[in-house]
Amino acid sequence: MDLELDGLEVAFDHTAVAAPRIRDLLPLYQDLMGGRHLGGGGDNRHAGYRTLQLTYANGGKVELMEPLAGSSFFDSFFELTRGRGGVHHLNFHVNDLDAAVARLKARGYRLHGLNVADSRWREVFLHPKEAHGVLIQLAQPGARGPEPRSTLEQVLAGQGFRGNGIPSPAE
Repeated sequence: MDLELDGLEVAFDHTAVAAPRIRDLLPLYQDLMGGRHLGGGGDNRHAGYRTLQLTYANGGKVELMEPLAGSSFFDSFFELTRGRGGVHHLNFHVNDLDAAVARLKARGYRLHGLNVADSRWREVFLHPKEAHGVLIQLAQPGARGPEPRSTLEQVLAGQGFRGNGIPSPAE
């Protein structure tokens, strides 16, 4: 980990970009900028979005996101961006989410979306109003078993991790 939050280890992990269709993001982030699909990605059916990550020569990562059919997950975000999408959030990993939450609350930050139900991925968010217009995700990744490393084509076909079987929109 690179930085500290009152003694906690904090490391920047990725920037997430959302659009109505991941396919609209690929010409820029994959083709022009040279991003390589990390393998994996899939659907969060509960929240209503599909995601995959690209990595770059320096180790940086960009997560690409789109809503699943019928989902309202990005509705207010797309309203703000006039339907185009854009940077959705910045993700930082912490080594102790409970301590990070306590320290941020002690400093007066209002947090939302605390999710500690899955030990493989615990998270909380600082609302953009708390972070100068940027949604910040703090996450504590946990131990994970082997997960399928879907290809880009499988993710876009709705066959990624926990995929719903419905392909990403082509247009």
